[in-house]
Amino acid sequence: MLRLILAALALALSPLAAAAQTDTLKVAISQRFFWDSSFVEFAEKAGFFKEAGLTVEPFYTDGGAATLTTVLSGSTDIGLSNGLLGVIGAYVKGAPVRVISAQMTGAGELYWYVKSDSPIKSFKDPAIKTVAFSSPGSSSNLILLALLKQAGSGAKTVATGGAPATLTQVMTGQIDVGWAAAPFGLKQLNEQQIRVVARTLDVPQLANQTIRVNIANENALKTKRAAIEKFMRVYARAIDWAYENPRAIEIFAENMKLPPDIAKKAVSEFYPKAGLQIGEIKGLDLTLQDALDYKYIPAAKTAQDIAPLFDIVYKPGK
Repeated sequence: MLRLILAALALALSPLAAAAQTDTLKVAISQRFFWDSSFVEFAEKAGFFKEAGLTVEPFYTDGGAATLTTVLSGSTDIGLSNGLLGVIGAYVKGAPVRVISAQMTGAGELYWYVKSDSPIKSFKDPAIKTVAFSSPGSSSNLILLALLKQAGSGAKTVATGGAPATLTQVMTGQIDVGWAAAPFGLKQLNEQQIRVVARTLDVPQLANQTIRVNIANENALKTKRAAIEKFMRVYARAIDWAYENPRAIEIFAENMKLPPDIAKKAVSEFYPKAGLQIGEIKGLDLTLQDALDYKYIPAAKTAQDIAPLFDIVYKPGK
């Protein structure tokens, strides 16, 4: 009889025990519904977080400084898809942030465009007065600066937020050149409403440079390190799942309101899986030079100088 009572008690308490073992993380994610900002959603729908004993509370931003700010303030534990340039600038000023993984190397999905009837053909065109990027310190900010430097352009850069808001500003003539990340804008391109004038690929040295990283609040990393490591393991698993399971393309197409064939083409042409490796920060010397050139840091820094910024919590295959 006693055994039956104990067994019943254990059964009744098991949900409470499971709940107690579940870790909760607040995660800021840049630019909702882009392919590389969808991995948390994929992991949730595939049940990976539940398997890992994690509860993830996502919060979406316009990228760059907006994502970084939520992490620095401690309102989120993790920030995904944040421009490395802005992170380095914040760290050098003493901000409580750590890079926990690479996020995007190359960033070939970013492009800049004009209305189809615009006379502007390239960034060398003196007719360009204003050019968009998402948010200060973002990957679009870094890449735009590199494109303008290469073209010798003195155009004014303007932070316009998300891709939808940017498109509105371009189409209404508020700004000359807009930014976007595929597949956003592909419909307008196919219908010849807009025309591409520049892509990340136009700056060859960026191909092997880690442009975006995943970050954590320094205190969160100290107090929730095990949970953050589990999160990154799930994140890596979600990337593999996304490139293997057709359901990921279906979700992506539904979110972006695109036909599945266009969504699939966008992933295959603009988001090579190799660019989403999370274990290695590549081209750091180039990024540090960019940070100095574009005044994100007041003086030159070496990789050794900022080594404490990087705390890669999980390297796939190791």
